[in-house]
Amino acid sequence: MSYIAGFVAAVPAANKEAYRKHVAKAASVLKGFGTTRMVEGWGDDVPGGKITDFKGAVKAKPDEVITFSWHEYADKAAADAAYQTMMSDPRMAEIGASMPFDGKRMIIGGFTPFIDLNTTGKTGYIDGSLVPVPAANKQAYLAVAAKQAAVIKEHGATRVVEAWGDDVPDGEITDYRSAVKATGDEVVVYAWVEWPSKQVRDDAWKKVIADPRMYADTMPYDNQRRVHGGFAPILDA
Repeated sequence: MSYIAGFVAAVPAANKEAYRKHVAKAASVLKGFGTTRMVEGWGDDVPGGKITDFKGAVKAKPDEVITFSWHEYADKAAADAAYQTMMSDPRMAEIGASMPFDGKRMIIGGFTPFIDLNTTGKTGYIDGSLVPVPAANKQAYLAVAAKQAAVIKEHGATRVVEAWGDDVPDGEITDYRSAVKATGDEVVVYAWVEWPSKQVRDDAWKKVIADPRMYADTMPYDNQRRVHGGFAPILDA
């Protein structure tokens, strides 16, 4: 099964081009470590929330934009091997020494996909989510998420991924659990939807929201703490 390293960060808006060059340089190195795909999404439609939101997740400042990104690997062993290589590669040390954002507030975690409805091709727009799910409700969540993913893909999405938290460490400043205010028995799901374009996405969500199949089941998690937002891809390597 594939494996996902997921990231959320806050980047000064003025540093967008510097950030794009930074991640592009990293991608050129990571492809030699076993990373099969690396996608970086720049915050475009990232709303504030009453309880949780992406900006609060990384303690974003007023002039900062949220990035939602992930690295894909063949399996967890490949991801672990890539990480070990990264830690000893001088090129990555050089890249890490010149980050155009506050890396201490970046959220990092490892996730195992349990839904991946995929049509090949690069993405034109991304909806990203973080979801707190009680561990005991994993199968119930899988059942509901699979039904909803099929509906979303039917209405125009090119890919729908739901990945279960596997290696999600606590952080000193930010982390995935605090991002969704997870309780002791909850696991964080890292999920995203890929679309051909923002216009397709906007039109599709109107149909998805109106589709009765989206409301056929009781949600096995607290939807009020779900974190979500829309992102424009600035790298798909």
